[in-house]
This record gives sequence, C-alpha cells and structure tokens, in this order.
Amino acid sequence: MFTGIIEEVGVVESLEVRATGARLRVRCTTVLADMTEGASLAVNGVCLTAVEPRAGLFTADVTPETLDRTNLGDLRPKSLVNLERPLAPSGRLSGHIVQGHVDATGELLSLKSVGEGNWWLEVRVPREVDRYLVSKGSVALDGISLTIASIESHVMRAAVIPHTYRSTNLHSRKRGERMNIECDIVAKYIEKQLQGRRESGLTMDKLQELGF
Repeated sequence: MFTGIIEEVGVVESLEVRATGARLRVRCTTVLADMTEGASLAVNGVCLTAVEPRAGLFTADVTPETLDRTNLGDLRPKSLVNLERPLAPSGRLSGHIVQGHVDATGELLSLKSVGEGNWWLEVRVPREVDRYLVSKGSVALDGISLTIASIESHVMRAAVIPHTYRSTNLHSRKRGERMNIECDIVAKYIEKQLQGRRESGLTMDKLQELGF
C-alpha cells in the first residue's frame, strides 16, 4: 500500500519495449536506500517490482496490460517519474490509501500558476471513472495524492501547493499528456455495497420510509 506522498523524482534511463511488455530503468537515490530484489515501488502511481537494484539505478518489468492502461509506455529517456516506496507498518498515512493499481489515464488540460507558488490543475477524465470522483474527495494522479476541488463535465480540477509542485514531476508535465488516475478504493466499495442493496430492492426511498 502507498500513500500518494512522493518521495523522489526519478529520471528514466531507458524503456526497452519487448514482445511481452517492456523493461524500464530509472535513475534515483532516495528510494534505493533500503531497496532489495523483488521490492514493490510505485512509479507514476503504478506498483512495479524492482529488480537488479544497484547504486543509482533500478530496473522493473512492465506487462503489456500495464503499458495499455497507464502512461508508462509514453516514457522516454530523461522523462521524470514520481517514486514512492510502500508504507511501512509504523508509518503515517499522510495522503490517502493508494494501491498502485491505475484505473485509467486522463488528459492534462492545463496547469496554471495562481500566484505564490500555487497552481491550478485541470484533467479530463474518462467517463468510466468519473462516477468515483467527488468534490473534496481523494484521487491519485501519477501517484500524487490530491484533493478534488471540483468535477464537472468529466473535467477534474485540483489545487496544487508549492511543495507538491516542486517535489513531483508536475513541473515537467505539458498540456495534452496522459496522467495516471487511481480512484479512491473506498468509493468502489461503496458503489458495490449500494449495487447489492439495489438488487435486493433496498433503495434510498425505502430507507427513508423505514425512518432511516
């Protein structure tokens, strides 16, 4: 499990596309401190397994499904990627629960400065994930835990504070690029529970009739 609090911005050394996916190599320092072979690591919000960790570099294999669902296939040498190690049992959940399982990608529409180091982010989201996004709810974009300011007509807006802008790859992103979206897992559980109640005939109107 991750938290959406980015620890380091890594630099892509290479993305070698293969018949069965791709092999990604990333240069970094901080997240390598306690990395071992087979450790999990979130790269742009995608949970990958690190292999061949060595001084200043780790490698990860990327499956075809991951390439299709995320923006990892868009990476090029020198691309900047957000990195986060899994949450330790004794750690603090400073962001929100992030699994590293990307639901879809959205299109970066704009990232505008609003003064004093603050920014306003707008992302067009696919219809299939729109229902999980609510104002003041949580979302992970490229692995960054953000609070949704508004969601309207499949466009999500969020405020970005100076620390987040400086400490992630947001400062390198451009209009039209794809961003990985992971919706709050709690929203998915709630939807499934409500679906079960609808199938059993229990509706909001019925609950109100019963005095709830």
